[in-house]
Amino acid sequence: MNLARFDLVSLQLFVAVARSGSITRGASQCHLAVAAASKRISDLEKHLGVSLLYRHANGVRLTEAGHVCFQHALDVLESVERLSGAMSDYAAGLRGQIRIWANTSAITQFLPGDLSAFMRAHPGIRITLEERNSIEVVAALRENRADIGIFAERTQTEGVAVFEYRRDQLVLVTPRDHPLAQRKSLSLADALDYDFVSLADATSLAERLHAESSRLEKPLRLRIHVRSFDAVCGMIRTGLGIGVLPQLAAQPHVKSMGLKMIRLTDAWAQRTLLLGLRDIEALPLPVRLLAGKLSGEAERALGEGK
Repeated sequence: MNLARFDLVSLQLFVAVARSGSITRGASQCHLAVAAASKRISDLEKHLGVSLLYRHANGVRLTEAGHVCFQHALDVLESVERLSGAMSDYAAGLRGQIRIWANTSAITQFLPGDLSAFMRAHPGIRITLEERNSIEVVAALRENRADIGIFAERTQTEGVAVFEYRRDQLVLVTPRDHPLAQRKSLSLADALDYDFVSLADATSLAERLHAESSRLEKPLRLRIHVRSFDAVCGMIRTGLGIGVLPQLAAQPHVKSMGLKMIRLTDAWAQRTLLLGLRDIEALPLPVRLLAGKLSGEAERALGEGK
């Protein structure tokens, strides 16, 4: 028996004929000519090697094999309907998986709220989130290991479509008894005579500090590297140095550890976080939906590309 020769039209026709007790009525329900419907039923019986219908003057009724075929045909058609419904959810962007890579600043300050709101609106879409430095994020986009990337400006972005995501403000964090602690604002130049605690060199924030201190021709007095914002604040609390962090990310640690936060007046201390996409012409609909929710610029560009 060659099951590959079955087709859904014939199964739908058989079910309609079985329910109506008539090949003529079944053909009408399936929008087929009676002769074509009769041939389909005969071909189905031939492929199965059994008679499915008793034919009589007033119509048809199911044989014993026909009853078994009827139940299995209903199961097949129901499964196909469920498959169609599931695929239509994906086609409508209601289901799917999105891979996001983002830097620490975005994850700490903005993404939890943004992703939570999106997932409440689209519970069938699954999101995986990787925390990496900005250079790694862009590399993952280029290599198709990430669907959406969020990273700091000044990152090399060849081969990636870039849109504004959010803006943040960098601040200087000090112990409360530090000589700079009473200042409400200052420039980085005012702080370079003191020891610093910093994130790893590969992060965009550490690179920016080194670049600005070099521009000012005052080397950064870096005392220790750590891997997270809360670790930076922990080291500052013990008196090992001062540090530069995004304001929203620093606020909870400053409050809980009794530290001082001072606004940086340098123009570069107002940063833009960027959203990157590898190929805006071939994005799955779930990715388009989320990118549009995260960035107004991306939403306009994706809308124009429809």
